[in-house]
Amino acid sequence: MDNQLPPRKAPNFCSIRYGLALFLQFSNVVIISQRACINLTMIAMVNSTEPHGLSNTSTKELQDNIKNPVYNWSPEIQGIILSSIFYGVLIAQIPAGYLSGIYSIKKMTGFALFFSSLFTLLIPLAAEFGEIWVIVCRILQGLFQGIAFTTQQVIWVKWAPPLEQGRLTTLSISGLLLGPCVVMLLTGFISDSLGWPMVFYIFGACGCALTLFWFILFYEDPNDHPCISISEKEYITSSLAHQDRSSTSSLPIKAMLKSLPLWVISLCNFAMFWTNSILSLYTPMFINYKFHVNVRENGLLSSLPNLFAWIFSILAGHMSDTLQSRNIFSLLTIRKLFTSLGLLLPALFSLCLLYPSSSFYSIIIFLILASASGSFALGGILINALDIAPRYYGFLKGVTNLVGMTGALISTTLTGMILSQENLEAEK
Repeated sequence: MDNQLPPRKAPNFCSIRYGLALFLQFSNVVIISQRACINLTMIAMVNSTEPHGLSNTSTKELQDNIKNPVYNWSPEIQGIILSSIFYGVLIAQIPAGYLSGIYSIKKMTGFALFFSSLFTLLIPLAAEFGEIWVIVCRILQGLFQGIAFTTQQVIWVKWAPPLEQGRLTTLSISGLLLGPCVVMLLTGFISDSLGWPMVFYIFGACGCALTLFWFILFYEDPNDHPCISISEKEYITSSLAHQDRSSTSSLPIKAMLKSLPLWVISLCNFAMFWTNSILSLYTPMFINYKFHVNVRENGLLSSLPNLFAWIFSILAGHMSDTLQSRNIFSLLTIRKLFTSLGLLLPALFSLCLLYPSSSFYSIIIFLILASASGSFALGGILINALDIAPRYYGFLKGVTNLVGMTGALISTTLTGMILSQENLEAEK
């Protein structure tokens, strides 16, 4: 792909394309908050989240049962509830990727955000009817979140100049990392003061409001935006003029199956989602098990790894674009470098958590490093499909996300089963 800089460059700040990236970042914050809030509320929703049957010290002894209903869910059931959202995400990936090249991105992303918010609002009611209904809500929630995650990335095929793909995509995707930080900070305070059901009501309502703004403010093509400057429009269109983005009636499935780069991207997605999902879903439970803190303190501690992961993700995007624009490394080397850092470093720092002599501060530091270093992958495999086939970017993102989410589903479910087995052995 030709990556020469166009003669004229529109300013980065106060531009429509960067405003779009920030809007998508906020959208992802809300979406991932709807997904991740249950990671912390689970501590208040059940009698015990600790694998060895210790008393739950994260809820007040005299808590109002109407304000904070408590359910008798085993660690295995908790693991299924936490991971069930990935079933919906898995189902959505390839259909959403394929349909994003046919139907309106604006409508697909907007309605997906709305229905994700709707099922978030229904989770407290579903919990009253039993864990099965919570799992159903989570699956449907994941279905629409999977559509939103896949379709929104196709936006950059028309909006991101080649030398800004790294920073624009990572700026928008970084909302997936900032979201857990926000939800961990707010969920503890909301759950402690208003009760855990209000967490779902607040984040669900925010998503519904955001849907309205999405339909009003977003335009799929720079040429159709009424507020974009002439210089920015010319910069974007001239940058992408060489790039074949025309639609096609058929997909080159055989060529894709024989593509070694696509297989590598898919397998690396599997490895990245495997590690990151365990860290994201089980960090609150790990902190609760290790330090026996209350929900508010747990939220503060659990938010730190996500905060640093968000900062590192934005830095990774800027670093990858800088290395490319200055011709310090080739594009292939840049993607390999950031992918290697994003896969190897989290695994290394996660192993450091196994040392039995680890102190409070060392555990928190290793959790931060494990989450933050994984953000380097945003400058590697997460946007790599846009380099190799921009015309089929939506479908390729669906395929690679499907493989990645499979790793997330297996890892989180397996973790819940291991914790449940440890609980049974401890009771013998």
